[in-house]
Amino acid sequence: MRIGLFGGTFNPIHFGHLRPILEIKESFALDRVCFVPSSLPPHKAPVGIADAKDRYRMIELAIAEQADFMVSDAELDRPGPSYSIDTVCHFQSTLSEMDRLYLILGMDAFLEIDTWKSFEAFFDRVAFIVMNRPAERSPEYRLAGQTAEASLEAFVKDKISVKYRFSAGRSCYIHDEKKPIFTASVTGLNISATKIRDLIRQGRSIRYLVPEPVAEFIQTKGLYR
Repeated sequence: MRIGLFGGTFNPIHFGHLRPILEIKESFALDRVCFVPSSLPPHKAPVGIADAKDRYRMIELAIAEQADFMVSDAELDRPGPSYSIDTVCHFQSTLSEMDRLYLILGMDAFLEIDTWKSFEAFFDRVAFIVMNRPAERSPEYRLAGQTAEASLEAFVKDKISVKYRFSAGRSCYIHDEKKPIFTASVTGLNISATKIRDLIRQGRSIRYLVPEPVAEFIQTKGLYR
């Protein structure tokens, strides 16, 4: 089985999350994609973040009609900050040797992975799928005038290992001793959770930015006001 992990705050989940992940699932023939909401995101202040159970429920509502999407409470049941390396280890402990795990990240998140706990260990344990979303903000690591692909290659060689090399045939960076880093262009929807929360505070509609059941849940619970 080929399983993708997609983590984040999901505060709230929106179509900017869902459409690219559907494209990744199809492009990489993944059997399942697991959304993993964080409980205490180590890179974000807790102010303005909805309760973890509410964020979990919104994901459930958003993916209810997509049978090969699921949501995990792996980080919600774990005390302390939510570290992705612990999540990867948790999932790998539940899989067989025949299963393949992929960690899905946006380009912006990947270009900050050197700030993550035990970031070197990821490349010994799990393959990456790095999404290039054109509408996304430019990562700080990206040099002026440099393409996302060039930024990624420079980052991989500078921060991870100079022995990574790009394989055009496999559309990924390969290493003789480490896991591959795949790249994929996906539809970039200019939607952000910050924008959605701002609209809610302004009393404006968030229709067509989030699935309708999510919008109804937010309204019923009075979130982000």
